[in-house]
Amino acid sequence: MADLQTFIDHLTEANTVMNLVGPDSLPDVWNRHIWDSAQLLEMKPEATTWADLGAGAGFPGLVLAILLKDRPDSHVWLIDSLGKRCRFLQEVVDVLSLRATVINGRAEEQKVRVDVVTARAVAPMERLLAYAQPYLQRGAQGLFLKGEKAEAELIEARKVWQFDSDLSVSRSDPRGRIVSVRSLRRAR
Repeated sequence: MADLQTFIDHLTEANTVMNLVGPDSLPDVWNRHIWDSAQLLEMKPEATTWADLGAGAGFPGLVLAILLKDRPDSHVWLIDSLGKRCRFLQEVVDVLSLRATVINGRAEEQKVRVDVVTARAVAPMERLLAYAQPYLQRGAQGLFLKGEKAEAELIEARKVWQFDSDLSVSRSDPRGRIVSVRSLRRAR
């Protein structure tokens, strides 16, 4: 809990100079961001390696790295294309001594092999699957935090992609959805 609070303190301070999260969401940071991120670990508790695409403010990646901190076999890759967000992520990783690597680059160009690939508020499902494709092809399962339009996004994505998926209601907000994806390939 102390590490999560330290992360929130850093986020709150950094958010005054760069837009990491909407300022209206900070008063409800525990439910809106922390619990929303943490619920992914309950869905895949045996997973030790995670890649967070478009890691931004660290949701869900930093939360997962904090919760996995005591597992010596764990590692989280925090991947973002914007340097200033990567500097923020690296600062939190260093302060909390997390088992995490920050990568400043395009998600789809990375060669890491993980158990789970995740993303939150990155892109519509069709584009997000393109970013996640290399990870899914290397055996990862996708766990993507989406909003109330998840079903519509899946319909659009199926015009371009073939995949197996499950849709779960978010435990932090009944309007949110968690999309679990496996077996991704381009539609013919």
